[in-house]
Amino acid sequence: MLFLSRLFLILIASTAALPAQKIRIGLIGLDTSHVIAFTSLLNEDNNPSHVPGAIVTAAYKGGSPDIPSSINRISGFTETLTEKYGVRLYGNIADMCNEVDAILLTSLDGRTHLEQVKPVLAAGKPVFIDKPLAGSLKDAVKIFQLAKKSGVPCFSSSSLRWHKGVIEVANADAGEIRSAISYGPASSEPHHPSLFWYGIHATESLFTVMGPGCQSVTATENKNTIVVTGKWNNDRIGTLHGIRNGKTAFKVTAFGTKAIVEQKSGGNYAPMLREIVKFFQTGKPPVSADITLEIYAFMEAADESIRRGGAPISLPEYLRENGWTR
Repeated sequence: MLFLSRLFLILIASTAALPAQKIRIGLIGLDTSHVIAFTSLLNEDNNPSHVPGAIVTAAYKGGSPDIPSSINRISGFTETLTEKYGVRLYGNIADMCNEVDAILLTSLDGRTHLEQVKPVLAAGKPVFIDKPLAGSLKDAVKIFQLAKKSGVPCFSSSSLRWHKGVIEVANADAGEIRSAISYGPASSEPHHPSLFWYGIHATESLFTVMGPGCQSVTATENKNTIVVTGKWNNDRIGTLHGIRNGKTAFKVTAFGTKAIVEQKSGGNYAPMLREIVKFFQTGKPPVSADITLEIYAFMEAADESIRRGGAPISLPEYLRENGWTR
């Protein structure tokens, strides 16, 4: 009996010493530099910013022929993933889902995401959807509705939400935040609402500092700049300054009752990937569908305001018109 007890303790100790099983990740869409950056951080143990707990093992190419920056880059990224990292290619998403535990939907073209996520949800795999979440607010709403109906965890975010400098501004002891300004590059792509393509990053920083609760949006633009002003509840104002041409950089500044706080540093993809791995492990999204859809409504409503000559657009009403009710 004593021998069996000791054996049991040895077995328990041995099991506890075993490394945790890495989550196997499948990529959908090999037409963005993100697939190389993400795989490097996840798969390379010697990467200085290595994110443990998951490994990219499979991929589906995807690609959009009517977007040159998509279709022209697939072969190079595919070659790196298969030859350097040993990633296995699959001819369809459903087959790939059978061989992985979770999905990074990385297709550059947001228009493809609604259809590409359907077999993922059918397979019950948790999924992170890279920017832009969709090609329209209406499709973004449909994605979250399908995810909720299927009971599959899903979220989307820009990596800037977890940049050290942005978090420092959001958490600073500035008193009550009365307003904020976020600026950054805002190059557009003709098949998407203008801010979806790159303006998402500065917009995500703005919402990280201001939080949810934007009630209306007004916007103006020319070939060089787009400026979007959001009125939040509690008499707060958030401004997005999107740079279309000229020198670009990211920065968010918060104006509080006790202090004005400016972003002083940037960041990389590693903090977001740590959140994604944790999400895959727990099934709990770090950013809610409500917040993400408010961000996309803000961006799409900016185009609508411009079409109406700078008229204010009610964000709660715009979300309802596109099918989302909280």
